[in-house]
Amino acid sequence: MRILILSWKDLTHPAAGGAEVFTEEVARSLVRRGHQVTLFASAVEGEPGRETVDGVDVVRRGSRLGVYRAARRFWSAQRSSSYDVVVDEINTRPFLTPRWIGNTPVVTLIYQLAREVWFFETPFPISVLGRYVLEPWWLRSYRDVPAMTISASSARSLVDHHGWRDVKVIPVGLAPHSVPRVPKEDAPTVAFLGRLVAMKRPGDAIEAFRLVSELLPSARLWIIGEGPLRVRLARSAPTGVEFLGRVPGDELLERLARAHVLVCTSVREGWGLNVSEAALCGTPSIAYGAPGLVDSVEAAGGLVVEGHPRALARAVLDFFAGQVRLEPRVGTVSWDRVADAVEARLEGVIRSSSEP
Repeated sequence: MRILILSWKDLTHPAAGGAEVFTEEVARSLVRRGHQVTLFASAVEGEPGRETVDGVDVVRRGSRLGVYRAARRFWSAQRSSSYDVVVDEINTRPFLTPRWIGNTPVVTLIYQLAREVWFFETPFPISVLGRYVLEPWWLRSYRDVPAMTISASSARSLVDHHGWRDVKVIPVGLAPHSVPRVPKEDAPTVAFLGRLVAMKRPGDAIEAFRLVSELLPSARLWIIGEGPLRVRLARSAPTGVEFLGRVPGDELLERLARAHVLVCTSVREGWGLNVSEAALCGTPSIAYGAPGLVDSVEAAGGLVVEGHPRALARAVLDFFAGQVRLEPRVGTVSWDRVADAVEARLEGVIRSSSEP
């Protein structure tokens, strides 16, 4: 297959996260199977406009908002037979490929809907416009387009809220790691791993920790990740909170292994790769019952609570008191198995499009 993947960012982008890991791991695996894969993403300062990365042809053009127009220009410059299938990744704003691709089959890869995220990440009245006008209008074009998503709760959202007719859940992968053999911290240690942005609600994790530390003064909270909220959060954080920023891979795994529990407070996720990574290191998760998180936490043997700091703090205290026992398990598959599912989905769509 000749596959074109459209994504607004690749792994070199400063805001890259779990979605980009998923995309590029699958792309590399497909290349190893003999498929030709082109990944089109937005330009990144200091990175070439085109290069080959592990066999994947990476094209970078356009800004955060201009990448959608740039993708259309890129497509118009290709021969009509250049690709067998186009994967349109939807990360809030879609590329709207059903309106301009033509006869080449399109498959969407959508990790999650935005919905409530609009109210956390954009100001009024854009938040209302995005939630009730833009997102429904954008996604109306995709109802008959075959979709891939990574959790059952995201699939239900696509069907229930936007009338999507053909949705396939693809498993989530995690590369094998050498799990650090390190002891847990002596002091009760909670970890938060994620970008410090509004929709991840790191402030809720800190507020829950504040309540925990009232009864466990020796407790510690590690905030792992960077983002625009860091300075404000650090200014008001209680004693015991440590901001670690972005942590290199080996150190990250060691930190996750040394922590006693991971807390997750996102509004909505596609899955929650941080939950799987913590479970790999023998650390369970306690998380808000948000779409995506409910799937990853259940798969990893964690605990889901109501979406407010008091409920989170109560669960963490019960965990440290031994009243809640959690047995972490990874709950993911190899990237090759993920690629198996993606490959089968793309080949099936190509076959269906060629049938009379």
